[in-house]
Amino acid sequence: MTDSREGSLEAPTRHPIAWREEAFYDLAAIEAEMERVFDICHGCRRCFNLCDSFPRLFDMIDEGPTGEVDGVPKADYGKVVEACTLCDMCFMTKCPYVPPHPFNVDFPHLMLRHRAAERKAHGGQFVREQLGETDRNGRLAKPIAGLANWASARGNGLTRPLMEAVLGIDRDAALPKYHSRTAQELCRTPPRPNPEGPAFGKRKAAVYATCFVDYNVPQTAVDALKVLALQGVEAKLVYPECCGMPQLEAGDIAEVAGRAERVSAELGRLIDQGYDVVALTASCGLMMKFEWPLILPENEGVKRLSAATRDICEYVVELSKAHGLVPGLTPVQGGVVVHHACHARAQNMGAKSAELLRLIPETKVDLVERCSGHGGTFGVMKETHGVAIKVGKPAARQVARTEDKTLCSDCPLACKHIGQLLEAELSEGAQPTRGHPIEVFARAYGL
Repeated sequence: MTDSREGSLEAPTRHPIAWREEAFYDLAAIEAEMERVFDICHGCRRCFNLCDSFPRLFDMIDEGPTGEVDGVPKADYGKVVEACTLCDMCFMTKCPYVPPHPFNVDFPHLMLRHRAAERKAHGGQFVREQLGETDRNGRLAKPIAGLANWASARGNGLTRPLMEAVLGIDRDAALPKYHSRTAQELCRTPPRPNPEGPAFGKRKAAVYATCFVDYNVPQTAVDALKVLALQGVEAKLVYPECCGMPQLEAGDIAEVAGRAERVSAELGRLIDQGYDVVALTASCGLMMKFEWPLILPENEGVKRLSAATRDICEYVVELSKAHGLVPGLTPVQGGVVVHHACHARAQNMGAKSAELLRLIPETKVDLVERCSGHGGTFGVMKETHGVAIKVGKPAARQVARTEDKTLCSDCPLACKHIGQLLEAELSEGAQPTRGHPIEVFARAYGL
């Protein structure tokens, strides 16, 4: 008997990813499942204003010979897959047919399955996969950080056209900057916990640096440790290796599984010593909390790490409720607009970054919950950079309308991308300063 429910009000659940089964990579079976799911999406269309996957799909259907999914050639399904950034917003916020509904729609993980199958059949995209080797790239760039930043700077008429021609990196995409000293080096001796702090002797935190913070924005780690130490938390920076989000986006699930096993084993020893695990970027928190347990559902170490992990903003808000915070926060002049990144929203923890900043007295805090459009390498490659701009413009316009003097995001790449988009929305003198919410919070403390 067919279940005729029109949608579901139950909390979404996700099935483990069957990446070790040969049938997982059967392209014919995947295309059949895509046709089924696309037909459900076509009949609903609630997701039309999310990423570009859905407009592409609906346009292909509407312009096809039948006006239905059967009129779309399966060879064109890849266009829908290409535009998916695995942000999970359709699954978490829009789709009424996610599990446990019997329609069993998990659009992002279906796109992931297609990428994994294509990668197994035809190999990966070389340049994108090399860009995803964040630890190697960071180690190579560190000794020549100044030269690397000069070469990657927007407006460099010598190098950026060459990078576009040879590597396919859009010449106008803002690229991350490197530092000669990593976060691990800057935080080798962590600040001593404040004996007057309300959490002194009660909490210990292993702060997972993440590849982006370690190599590209080390100040985020410095400020996070200062804020935690001020509250009395015994905190130290740890970074075994990258969480594998770039590899997940590329469909290399086996590589992600290996990283999950190694990182969870190392951080598990700290959990045994009573440490909480705190992630400094939203994507890495999402991987450790949710994606790794779906890839390795039988791994007890991964399960323990998932339960022990908190986002940095989530963690400080938790400290404030459990123990209170040290007084001394001062207002942030001009207001703060918080971009609630998709990978933070997908953690289903609420807008903790905005909640954190609202602890600062007499400070205007605005929240923007639209996708930045960046999506990792998606936002920098020439073939997809234009789509990233298109998807991110509504978020940039919302940020501009707040007229706040500070912009921050749970995702540093999203913050950088929105900052670039604001160039078209605001005059040069009206551009907000940018940073991570924990950096803004540290400044409010005068740290």
